[in-house]
Amino acid sequence: MKPLIARYGTALAAVALFVVFAVTARNFLAVGNLIGIAKHVSPIAILGIGFALALIAAELDLSFANVCSLAAVATGTLVHRGHSPWLAAAAGLGVGIGFGLLNGLVVTRLKVPSLIATLAAAAIANGLAFMVTDGVSVVGRWPVAFTDLGRGEVLGIPALVWWMALVAAAALFWLKQTRGGFRLVCTGENVEAARLAGLPVQRLKVTGLVLSGAAAGLAAVLLTASLSSASATMAGDFLLTAIAAVMLGMTMFEPGHANIPGTMVGALTIGMLGNGLVLLGAPYYVQDVCLGFIIIGSVAVSASALTRAAFDV
Repeated sequence: MKPLIARYGTALAAVALFVVFAVTARNFLAVGNLIGIAKHVSPIAILGIGFALALIAAELDLSFANVCSLAAVATGTLVHRGHSPWLAAAAGLGVGIGFGLLNGLVVTRLKVPSLIATLAAAAIANGLAFMVTDGVSVVGRWPVAFTDLGRGEVLGIPALVWWMALVAAAALFWLKQTRGGFRLVCTGENVEAARLAGLPVQRLKVTGLVLSGAAAGLAAVLLTASLSSASATMAGDFLLTAIAAVMLGMTMFEPGHANIPGTMVGALTIGMLGNGLVLLGAPYYVQDVCLGFIIIGSVAVSASALTRAAFDV
């Protein structure tokens, strides 16, 4: 019984929370509201999956939110100036991948702990975003072919939800069904053992951080398309929320380890919590208080993994 609770206890608690809101919060079970929750958490889940992939490689990426904002600025600026939407989307992805590669090289070649390296990258990305925009949001009526990436629907389900599902499925398949994913997991579990086994440890760590950057770039493109705007701070609020989703996910399915199903459930739980509290009329700051307790509780469960990721070089 104890192993079952340890593995699925948090997921069962999320189900119980769902039932509570279903009974007490008016319109919580409305189809539109439930789809709205999934749509709202989609960028958070995508960013969380990227953070989780870096964490699986035993690296900590604290730059993803600022990188996402910079990638959104690059994307939005190009679209606003009349360039091809596909070029703009490629630029956003390129910014994310570029910063992920920069983080990886700083960590593996210069031996700077990922906590420090990615905080520095976050500062650089933030400065560049303000340099490009002068602090002014980029807003416009942009081509439908671009905005449909974030606003469109397929079979009545928002495109953002499909993107979230696609990213989660691709990440899970890669981790569980491919040699590269298996090697990434082995590297994160025991770096020295992976090195002795002949695995390219440094390259795998770079891969984890590049994937985190790529997720930030994709989230930026989707956010820009969805909002038809971009600003230097547009993803700032996603930092703690995405990390909380991953931390909460580490308390279920694979306790103590970052994992994709847990991250998805964590993101949806946080979205459901915020939505339910709003429907019950709770003040906005209650959500922040609850988020803080979620982070404290989940980090307490996964402290060793986080410490290793933050300071190992």
